[in-house]
Amino acid sequence: MKCIPDKKNALLFLCMIAGHFLFAQLDKQATRETKALYRNLKLISKKHILFGHQHALEYGHGWSDEADRSDVKSVTGSHPAVVGIDFSGFSGHSKEEIEKTAALLKKNVIATYERGGITTVSWHFRNPVSNEGFYWKDSSSVAAMALIKPGGSHHEEYKTILKTIADFAHSVKGKDGILAPMIFRPFHEFDGDWFWWGKKYTSREDFMAVWQFTVAYLRDTLKVHNFIYAFSPDTRFNSETEYLERYPGDDFVDMFGLDDYGDFGRDGKYNVEAGLQRLTIISDVAIRKNKLAAFTETGLESIPDANWWTETLLKTLKSKKLQLAYVLVWRNDTTSPTHFYAPFPGQASVPDFINFYNDPFTLFEKDLIDVYDNKFIIK
Repeated sequence: MKCIPDKKNALLFLCMIAGHFLFAQLDKQATRETKALYRNLKLISKKHILFGHQHALEYGHGWSDEADRSDVKSVTGSHPAVVGIDFSGFSGHSKEEIEKTAALLKKNVIATYERGGITTVSWHFRNPVSNEGFYWKDSSSVAAMALIKPGGSHHEEYKTILKTIADFAHSVKGKDGILAPMIFRPFHEFDGDWFWWGKKYTSREDFMAVWQFTVAYLRDTLKVHNFIYAFSPDTRFNSETEYLERYPGDDFVDMFGLDDYGDFGRDGKYNVEAGLQRLTIISDVAIRKNKLAAFTETGLESIPDANWWTETLLKTLKSKKLQLAYVLVWRNDTTSPTHFYAPFPGQASVPDFINFYNDPFTLFEKDLIDVYDNKFIIK
């Protein structure tokens, strides 16, 4: 579906009606641009899918911090439509380090917004109780979710961390003075046991309490109105009931996500039918609840299958009339010769990725105009 800026165009009218009356975004005070992005993502998902890449602008294969560069752009001529950043540096570091991180991310978020691209935010949250990293360590980690929830021993500290996130959200203004919308995806892969907020270390009740407090505090107390909130477990579910087991409720989630590497070739193992079934579950839930769905993380490390983009990923995304707003692959490390998930010039999958890029179903940044407006164009 293409919405075009013509007041006499019936399709535009229908798009605007759909945006105002059908899509259930949780923040009724969201900025105009955030509401428009939410509506447009829903409309895009009916006929297309956006391509995303984590840390695409911050660094890539053999480079870092170069203006207007991404490995995806080097291959296709366009940045990815969705650019991933991370709030991992917003706690557990010195004030100076946090400010430096915030300045770099602010520059990239604003640049993406001004080009017409979209930012999504993951949060590899350092354990605020044991003052360690985000991975669980049996020898020293602390089950912190019960301690940062309301009434917990570290709740005030958690509120301070959320204030840092809110300050950043309030700072990302373009040259037009408008705040850049962002898709915020906290506590991802919570059904696994590798992060300290994982299911093994957190009761269902505590997880939901922290999630609900996080959204309500950012939205209602700290007045962050440029976030779209995404809920994204890993693959430890085979039914809608299992997927929603820790769902905090319709008032606290805008987007249903899935992080799935295991079904799409990790360690040479493929179970694409299982992956498709999981994607179908999140797509169906989003359609029924009038919310968004997205393939929030996936990819094949080192991309050893030269035709993975069209033969595995694209075929899956086109199956069963899925309605997914975007698919995001993980990062390209600066120094590692093997840790990359998007192609760069000379990488073996480049020809197939060009076919993926040229397919009318996939959209990159250059394909979008006015994605933050009630009227938008897909070139």
